[in-house]
Amino acid sequence: MSDREFFKMTGSGNDFVVFDARVEPAGPLATPEVIREVCARGTGVGADGIVFIEPTAVPDVQFRMRYFNSDGSVAEMCGNASLCVTSLAAKLGAGRAQGMRFETDSGIATSRMTGGLPEVDLWPVTDVRPTAGIAAESGEVRIGYAIVGNPHVVVQRDELETLEIVHRGRAIRLHDYVRAGGGANANFVARRADGGFDIRTYERGVEDETLACGTGSVSTAILLAEWKEAGLETTLRTRSGREITIKLRREGSAWLPTLRGEGRIVFRGQLPVD
Repeated sequence: MSDREFFKMTGSGNDFVVFDARVEPAGPLATPEVIREVCARGTGVGADGIVFIEPTAVPDVQFRMRYFNSDGSVAEMCGNASLCVTSLAAKLGAGRAQGMRFETDSGIATSRMTGGLPEVDLWPVTDVRPTAGIAAESGEVRIGYAIVGNPHVVVQRDELETLEIVHRGRAIRLHDYVRAGGGANANFVARRADGGFDIRTYERGVEDETLACGTGSVSTAILLAEWKEAGLETTLRTRSGREITIKLRREGSAWLPTLRGEGRIVFRGQLPVD
């Protein structure tokens, strides 16, 4: 048995176990069984997912980020994980704080540290549907859909406190409209009395509410702009109480998003590996 160093990190409450696998490959750590054990709360480290920082063969790219949900399934991209990886890569010397590029299963992301916080430029978002084929329920204003690395349904509501998110989120996650694509995350957004926005997210692969979702926040900001509810910069208050800011640019039919938020090391540990 040997020990493997890990970093427990959080992005606005969306938490991860991160391994530096640039020299020592992930090996059995990347199997669904081990991922589920490590991510289990109470019996494992506890996390929404596991992230590996790995070598890449892509020119002018410093590393690869590989992400798994807590159920062991692969996720093409995770916005908050990318914020955490940016922060950690700068500390480990895997990338430069003033600017780095890394590979994901959804494409190449560019990121940097700005004012002590990580900021990530995502690839163009072109599949945006201001109206999704899902019927609104009581308290819901409109429903849209966007793919930002992962598929997201976004529901604008009058308020979020009475939302039974597991019940409604699971129904949307498995709805016929998104089932062919493996289901979708369900994001719920509402305007506060002070004019700001709150967001709550039910994530596939976790199959529960998470305290934040980076790509879900980007999808929500894009649809709020499409709906003329917000402009090109939107700050969303997550369930953890922390804020995520999304800046948008429009280039033809594509949205070009930048995500900024927390990427913090909670603690460093050693995991025994057979």
